[in-house]
Amino acid sequence: MAAKASFRLLRTQAFRIVLVYVLLFAFSVAALLAFTYWNTRRTLDAQTDQIIEAEINGLSDAYQHQGLRGLAETVRERSAHGGAALYVLSDGLRHIIAGNLDTWPRTVETPGNFIEFDYERPVDGKLEMRRARGRMFALTGDFVLLVGQDVHERYLTTRMFTTTLPWTVALILLLGLLGGALMSRNMLRRLDSINRTSGEIIAGDLSRRVPLAGSGDEFDTLAENLNRMLDRIERLMKGLREVTDSVAHDLRTPLNRMRNRLEEVVSRRHATGAEAGEVERALAEADQLIGTFNALLLIAETDAGTTRAAMKALSLDSVAADVAELYEPLAEERKISLVMPSIGNLAIEGNRSLIAQALANLVDNAIKYTPEGGRVVITTAIGEAGIDLAVADSGPGIPAADRARVVERFVRLEAS
Repeated sequence: MAAKASFRLLRTQAFRIVLVYVLLFAFSVAALLAFTYWNTRRTLDAQTDQIIEAEINGLSDAYQHQGLRGLAETVRERSAHGGAALYVLSDGLRHIIAGNLDTWPRTVETPGNFIEFDYERPVDGKLEMRRARGRMFALTGDFVLLVGQDVHERYLTTRMFTTTLPWTVALILLLGLLGGALMSRNMLRRLDSINRTSGEIIAGDLSRRVPLAGSGDEFDTLAENLNRMLDRIERLMKGLREVTDSVAHDLRTPLNRMRNRLEEVVSRRHATGAEAGEVERALAEADQLIGTFNALLLIAETDAGTTRAAMKALSLDSVAADVAELYEPLAEERKISLVMPSIGNLAIEGNRSLIAQALANLVDNAIKYTPEGGRVVITTAIGEAGIDLAVADSGPGIPAADRARVVERFVRLEAS
């Protein structure tokens, strides 16, 4: 259940929006930090290179005026001052002539370019590997001079920066996803409340309203608009039911009177032949009209919920048997086999007259549209959602495109 809820949470639009925002934010932060790192390192390298160039210019002047001996002496003097400056003067075989490095750095091979290299320096009596940046250039007589600056502190800072950057981005993503999950959960809870209320309204309870959180946010505004719309729909439906109820009541009374008068005419005049047939057809049409208005009244009562008061325990098999017995003569007349296999007493809570009328409508249509020699079966069975009451026949059936329409009110598939 928890995995299903988590999967549903990940599929919400709110979580997707937050995820996109977090990814864009993380990318922006990473790009900004990378640019800051690159620009800072470029600036520091430029400063270091300027210092190295100044050292090289001074040593070049000493070499031009005093030769190799004077250059070696100047290198020894500057090396004795210590600090971050590094000097190495060597011959073509990399034998150290002067400088503050004991060995020639192994990674320094290309003259003329600024490079970074590692070197060893004694710190507190121990050799420590450190980072330096420098420039090497060749002198006449196959001599080589390396001038550099110790940049170990800057190197440690930049390495810490590059190590921290991925963790920073990962932490942003993690916190962003957690925040997105919390936001999505809150939004999903509000949407579930709206969907739950909508489902109850679809099920027929028009009195339900979307609850308000009282925060005054967009969801409360949406809920208020939906509730106003539902109030309007409920008033319209109530007015429609009242009109239908009034029309059915007002017309059913004169129709009953007309039918009674027709029966009186038949009983008084003893009509025969064509005249009797006309009167009987008029009576049949009056019965049909009265049945239609009775159906309208029953629908209005059902929508209003008044028929729920008539619900009581009843045997579904007994209702089905009564309907089968009622339509058996009609089925025999049309040479149709009407079958109702029984599986025992199935008790439910319901309105007997409504269930009987619905079942009678199905059986009547099944017999009407099943060809001679066909078969109509009424079945009652225990299903997954409760007890199933079904009517099946061997007729042509209902086209798949019309099956959703046949359950609507007063729908006839044949226009005639």
